[in-house]
Amino acid sequence: MNKIFFVFASFVVTYCSCNPANRESTATTKDTAVGKIEIYDEMAAAIIDSNATMEVIGRNFTWSEGPLWIAAKQLLLFSDVPENKIFQWKSGDSTKLYLTPSGYTDTAKRDGENGSNGLALDIEGRLLLCQSGNRHVARLNTSFDAPTPDFTILASNYNGKKFNSPNDLVADSRNNIYFTDPIYGLPKKENDPTRELTFEGVYKIDMAGKTTLLIDSIPRPNGVALSLNEKILYIASSDNIKPRWYAYQLDENGDIVSGGVLLDAAPLKEKATIKQGPDGMKIDKYGNIFSSGPDGINIISPEGKRLALIKIYNRPASNCAFNETKDVLYITADDLLLKVTLHP
Repeated sequence: MNKIFFVFASFVVTYCSCNPANRESTATTKDTAVGKIEIYDEMAAAIIDSNATMEVIGRNFTWSEGPLWIAAKQLLLFSDVPENKIFQWKSGDSTKLYLTPSGYTDTAKRDGENGSNGLALDIEGRLLLCQSGNRHVARLNTSFDAPTPDFTILASNYNGKKFNSPNDLVADSRNNIYFTDPIYGLPKKENDPTRELTFEGVYKIDMAGKTTLLIDSIPRPNGVALSLNEKILYIASSDNIKPRWYAYQLDENGDIVSGGVLLDAAPLKEKATIKQGPDGMKIDKYGNIFSSGPDGINIISPEGKRLALIKIYNRPASNCAFNETKDVLYITADDLLLKVTLHP
């Protein structure tokens, strides 16, 4: 058994001030601490320093989500879901509008969460989007340098019934795309009159474009990620009653063969200040899960042990993304965009 110990260290924080009208960050200034690192297992010492610094690099978003690092462009993209926009950030520059509309392209007024949510890249480096408002999984047709709202729909329904609101996605090295479909983007959630499916599913779009339902028994499926060897599919459930992280073994075709609960988040949520269920997640270079959830970004081993917490004060975190070397973590946290330096 590993020795368990606790380290509590407030972050040294800087932030980029922001113009609310265009949400563009400007010069950095000092701010009060927005979080701290809590370490629960000595294995975390190889991952993150207890005195790691955090920067606020973007502010005044309505609900930031789906961060994605584009290594070829040294560019971070992320969604502002209620605003139906994608923003970009580059080192040394401000956050700027990248694309609108991003998730709802009709002209009819619609309530609910309309914008893009989760973002990913396919094996050809093209941008994939969960379009909450359109209720599609789509691909951007234009280049990263000159984006316009021109999309190819990859999946819009299951057995002829519209998806609820695709939320998060991940693509493997064979171009299988896995995505979750909770009810969060529907104007009246589970009671929405436009809802056509009676369940919330996790799906796979295979390389031939066929959509397959993998599992329909997880309430409020949210974040999704693949293990480094692509043999395990991780799914986060943000259900109020049974918040959990799940892990499922995949066969050679990328279909679920076995699995179940990896870590029950209910006890963590009960003790947390920010009582949030598991949400977006990414996998670090050691195979650990970095997932938003109770009190911030939870660092979880492949065996389901919480190793550490990047605790964020006063606001929920939605998702995170690594740079290409996985020594920098970007976090979308409600109205903020954050940057944390990890061990190289």
